[in-house]
Amino acid sequence: MKQDIPEDGTLLPLMEEFYTIQGEGFNTGKAAYFIRLGGCDVGCHWCDVKESWDAEMHPLTHADVIVENADQFPGKAVVITGGEPLIYNLDYLTNKLKEIGILTFIETSGAYPLSGNWDWICLSPKKFKAPRPDITPFAHELKVIVFNKSDFKWAEEYAAMVSPTCKLYLQPEWSKSKEITPLIIEYVMANPKWEISLQTHKFLNIP
Repeated sequence: MKQDIPEDGTLLPLMEEFYTIQGEGFNTGKAAYFIRLGGCDVGCHWCDVKESWDAEMHPLTHADVIVENADQFPGKAVVITGGEPLIYNLDYLTNKLKEIGILTFIETSGAYPLSGNWDWICLSPKKFKAPRPDITPFAHELKVIVFNKSDFKWAEEYAAMVSPTCKLYLQPEWSKSKEITPLIIEYVMANPKWEISLQTHKFLNIP
């Protein structure tokens, strides 16, 4: 039976939620509560959470319950990820989190309209479904996953679309990191507006 997901965002398909250390990008090393929503049609072949793609597999959970769960931990920052979280209206969830003093971060491909009240927007564009041009100006962080050499040129195209204050990161795709990381090091040294992001949570063996 197809789940009836309300447009007001009060019920969301929750794949998992857990308290951990942010592993990549600008907020690396900070304690955060992760909320992973099910549902994604971007279809990255190297995605490490393909089980998140089908929203039907994940129970609809009231946003109030998610907020209560997040509030139980000392780290008052939440990362909403997926899947692709902007498939859903995130206004209700983020407003409720901010009412109790929790910072709101999102990891998104930018392929859907922006909703929610955000302290930090990490835009991680994907070739398989391009970001909406009305989202790029709001990104605080541009994180491009580098899978092959052609991705550097592609990254520069998006760097030209974000705001001048947006942080720019290049991150090696995990399965090709041995091959790609030296290229990223060389590129960042030649183009110092970029920084390197690594998936430190995988080195630390945490979620």
